Amino acid sequence: MRHDESAPPTPRRPALSAAAGLTLLCLGVAGCGGGGAAQAQPGKGGDAVPSSAAASAPASPAAPSPARTSPSPPKRAASPSPTAPETVSGPLSGKTVVIDPGHNPDNHLHTAEINRQVDIGTTHKECDTTGTSTNSGYAEARFTLDVSHRLRTLLQAQGAKVVLTYDDDRAFGPCVDERARIGNRAGADAVVSVHADGSAAGNRGFHVILPASVRGGGADTSKIVGPSRDLGTRIAGLFVRATGSAPSNYIGGNTGLDTRKDLGGLNLSTVPKVFIECGNMRDPKDAALLTSAGWRQKAAQGIADGISSYLKG
Repeated sequence: MRHDESAPPTPRRPALSAAAGLTLLCLGVAGCGGGGAAQAQPGKGGDAVPSSAAASAPASPAAPSPARTSPSPPKRAASPSPTAPETVSGPLSGKTVVIDPGHNPDNHLHTAEINRQVDIGTTHKECDTTGTSTNSGYAEARFTLDVSHRLRTLLQAQGAKVVLTYDDDRAFGPCVDERARIGNRAGADAVVSVHADGSAAGNRGFHVILPASVRGGGADTSKIVGPSRDLGTRIAGLFVRATGSAPSNYIGGNTGLDTRKDLGGLNLSTVPKVFIECGNMRDPKDAALLTSAGWRQKAAQGIADGISSYLKG
């Protein structure tokens, strides 16, 4: 099932050579390079994040539950506070970062709720979607939570205040408009929405989605387009260095960057925000990376490095 926070499949373009991809996105950062990780079996609910500076929607959607007239109450106790301890100091002290883990593992059990239409500024769209999964059933929503936890640990170690839009503490959602509002209310210096794509086998690599210039209804991205592009470009270049992954060979013309105007999470943001699709869960080679705890740590490191570079200017 295609989802709101993932780019639609497009015809595969010729793959970028590794050397060309690294040259294109290194952004002048020395030491660009690194290798991918070997395949590992995904842990249930994600691997634990080390205490140091760090570490599904099913393949076929489940049958819909009966429609509910009101949202279900949270079924889990809330996780520990996602914000950094006030005593931590570092290069990102005074900065607020919002991390948005894409989707929710139980969205498929609440189809009536997530199919509810919400205003994304220029049109209306589903509250949320189930996301995708690997062919073996490792859900995108589990992947996004695991990477987000690792990313939080890395940023907190640098002194940033970190807020998660969702931390496995609610039955479904949040809706895409609410995800945007969380970043806005936090007055975030940067927001990153973590995802993985669900395209055809053979389509490989990561891409960062940037907000287009949109004005209409409740959407006005005019003030965040430039800063968001800076944030996204830095993340793309440093993701290459940390993971060794090449930019997407099927979206973004081999640049690792894609601009979209149909995502509520971007349209409704009033603070710099990007999405990152870390790889294609439906390609066996990318899936081997995405299901590796070691590679997920590299992915978190690359995103953290990009955010840090942006916030330090």
